[in-house]
Amino acid sequence: MFIFEPMNLYDLFVKPYEAYTHLQIFMEACATVFGILSVYFSIKKNIWVYPTGIISTLLYVYILFTFGLLGDCMINVYYTVMSIYGWILWSKNSEDQIHVHVSWASQKEWRYGILLFALSLILVTGVYYYKPYIDNGFSTQGASLGLYHLDWANWLDVVTTSIFLVGMWFMAKRRIENWVFWIIGDFICIPMMIYKGLGITSVQYLVFTVMAILGYISWKKSLRNIY
Repeated sequence: MFIFEPMNLYDLFVKPYEAYTHLQIFMEACATVFGILSVYFSIKKNIWVYPTGIISTLLYVYILFTFGLLGDCMINVYYTVMSIYGWILWSKNSEDQIHVHVSWASQKEWRYGILLFALSLILVTGVYYYKPYIDNGFSTQGASLGLYHLDWANWLDVVTTSIFLVGMWFMAKRRIENWVFWIIGDFICIPMMIYKGLGITSVQYLVFTVMAILGYISWKKSLRNIY
């Protein structure tokens, strides 16, 4: 019979870091700070969402790869590329080179979003299928391909990667729906990061969830005020 034993704060946020180097802890803390700044600027419809976000995502590419969360690692590579794309789009459509107007997504954009989600599920699952090969130094000798090695956190990683991919795309397009995807994905990531021993990052996702809700309310209000 399974018995749930609640973890205390030490087990959640201190003990996992005993095996980390000071540099790893510093990098995660910096990535968290810049990530929160990026979400703050996004709520304000401020173009600084992108430079601050790029710093955070580049740091997380290294951190997540180190912890074996390949899906989220890939999504942060994608974030970096999309941040450059979004930066360009926001610059072209800003009213003062800083702030932009927002709107709801069209049916066509929703179809693209669903397609992106499906393709991401397939791609990230494929990456995990070949993970034993990647972990074996890209050698097939002694590597058994498959999905047998995935735990629940890895499967959540596959799903959240796809959710965040669509959210990032909608954000670059300045669509209000982007916040819905961030809310869902951020909330799912809280237990996943705790399970992986990334306590600081789990707190970040908790903050992100609250900020995403505020962002959704703020963007809807700004659109309503236009009309």
